[in-house]
Amino acid sequence: MRSARTLRQLATVSRRSFHLHHHLHQQRSAGIIGAPFSGGQPQGGVERGPDLIRAAGLLHRLQEQGCAVKDYGNLVFEDVVEDAPVGGVKRVRAVGSANRRLSEAVQEVKKDGHTSVMLGGDHSLAIGSIHGHAAAVGDLSVVWVDAHADINTPLSSYTGNIHGQPVSYLLHELHSKIPILPNFSWIKPCLSAKDLVYIGLRDVDPAEHYILKLLGVKVFSMSKVDQLGVAKVMEETCDYLSAKVKKPIHLSYDIDAIDPSVTPEGVYIAEHLGQTGLLSAVDMVEVNPLRGQSDEDVRSTVSTAVDLLLGCFGRLREGNHSLDYRLPEP
Repeated sequence: MRSARTLRQLATVSRRSFHLHHHLHQQRSAGIIGAPFSGGQPQGGVERGPDLIRAAGLLHRLQEQGCAVKDYGNLVFEDVVEDAPVGGVKRVRAVGSANRRLSEAVQEVKKDGHTSVMLGGDHSLAIGSIHGHAAAVGDLSVVWVDAHADINTPLSSYTGNIHGQPVSYLLHELHSKIPILPNFSWIKPCLSAKDLVYIGLRDVDPAEHYILKLLGVKVFSMSKVDQLGVAKVMEETCDYLSAKVKKPIHLSYDIDAIDPSVTPEGVYIAEHLGQTGLLSAVDMVEVNPLRGQSDEDVRSTVSTAVDLLLGCFGRLREGNHSLDYRLPEP
């Protein structure tokens, strides 16, 4: 049996957690940016992500749970007609240009005092989202939730697709491995390897394994999450990130990290980070309606994305809603 002292301690922690949660619940505001861009990889469809997530009621449901919301709309990206590969890296000019535009937009959202929420689009957009966030607030911690490490350099990538490379452009430690590329001269590294944590990795290239080991990056693979449990993983993640200086947290979330059957685990990650009081920006990327086998599959994926974002802003899971909406026409 627990001692009276232990019970008193638990009660104190519970009260503190409630007051922290209540305070954050009252103070949060979300600045939504749609980034309908698919140039970081070869498959169409992800450009529909922002509109699908909005159509699922994200803004209204955030407001329902007491979150102020400002929708900055969708960014408009210029068409780059002549965009031949550069040293094997594909659609360099389009990706560089799109991310510069996104970086500027995120800086605007942060200067307006909101938590930035970038709805992608593919994961190459994390370059601009994290760059803009760091430009606005200074040093960051990044929690990267993804099945893939996305830390290939342009020289190590097997495919040349930049959605598998964004972390390498952002890390100080890999700056010397990034060649000069058109439309990328504006990017300056803004992240240290010690301030990066991966959660959910299960498909990592050999070169990425080498880079992660070399830089000593903190990694919780999917098998590690299964072994420890998501609560322990999040406890260790937050202890690791706050061991020295508590920095604003940027959560970059690839929807492919989460199997719909384990959505509660994914939502727990979002809720836990949201309750730290440090969550300052979120990416929700790779929502692709063309990958679903049916409308129901698409609805499930979009519903998961909405649930994850609601978790970031203090949703209590007792208040679950079912999503009932029709998929917008392309």
